[in-house]
Amino acid sequence: MEKVMMKLGGLTCPSCLTKIQKGVESIGGTADVKVLFNAGKVKFTLDPAQTSIDTVQKNIEKMGYAVQGVKTKEL
Repeated sequence: MEKVMMKLGGLTCPSCLTKIQKGVESIGGTADVKVLFNAGKVKFTLDPAQTSIDTVQKNIEKMGYAVQGVKTKEL
């Protein structure tokens, strides 16, 4: 398992928070999704055996938000 933090661009309103959270939660292998609106970040736990950071990033970008940076930490 990995703890992932992505810096996002394009967050303009609180409804973005809900959209991103539901979008990331819908990907198998993600858990504990938290979107930090004021910081422009999304944090979540990732199971690399089920999905990849790339998959999550592409999903977020399809929603219209830019991923400006990714940090991971092994759990």
